[in-house]
Amino acid sequence: MIILPKCIQAITGTNTYELDSIGMSGSSILKFSNSVLKIEKESMESNHEYEIMKYLKNKLPVPDILCHTKENGNNYLLMSKADGQMLCDNFYLENPDKLTNILADALHMLWNLDISDINNYSYNMGINKKLEMAAYNMEHNLVDIDNTEPETFGENGFSNPEALLDWLIQNKPKEDLVFSHGDFCLPNIFANNGEISCFIDLGKAGIADRYQDIALCYRSLCHNFDGAYGGKIYPPFQPNILFQKLGITPDWDKVHYYILLDELF
Repeated sequence: MIILPKCIQAITGTNTYELDSIGMSGSSILKFSNSVLKIEKESMESNHEYEIMKYLKNKLPVPDILCHTKENGNNYLLMSKADGQMLCDNFYLENPDKLTNILADALHMLWNLDISDINNYSYNMGINKKLEMAAYNMEHNLVDIDNTEPETFGENGFSNPEALLDWLIQNKPKEDLVFSHGDFCLPNIFANNGEISCFIDLGKAGIADRYQDIALCYRSLCHNFDGAYGGKIYPPFQPNILFQKLGITPDWDKVHYYILLDELF
């Protein structure tokens, strides 16, 4: 049984909850009837999520914050429940053309957010800040090498996270800055009647290169369709259609870089 802080209990009362196992964030997600509680170890990322969600209110469709507190080394973030369905829902995976249209709309919604008035350094999620966060994760044993792409570490990959971080530092690409979700994967985007209804899991959101989101979206599409996340294997699908919907020619070097960077989170 999970014992919740008193300020959280004051809102949830004796209501029952279910644990949400979808996603790969490593946090505990408790789903109540009309709210969601996210519990995770205190870190740069979990501290940032609360601040960026306050900033994004009325700017993007994000959950309302009902309560936030820290206790015993954990962050507790109680939020309103997202409206609609996750984009990893069977309905969308069985309709890839509709899915990629919504994903392209969601990316453009993020990129169209005016970043000219964002002066808070903590909202900077560019490469240097991400590398700083990656180093923090390594120092605090928050990197799970068992939860990475098979080829990232080992005989044909990097010897350890330190070697990967060194490579990332030495091979930083030029940035094209926009507002970035930071973890743009199918379970973190909700839609209702074909329209974007909510963005969740915003601990890495802020100003960053647009390929931060493109790369993770591409990876998420690949693995949600090929069954790598332990789900159903769907009929053959070409994830490159995402680039067609975005109207861009893919920069595969950047796709590769940002997928590797995410291995340290």
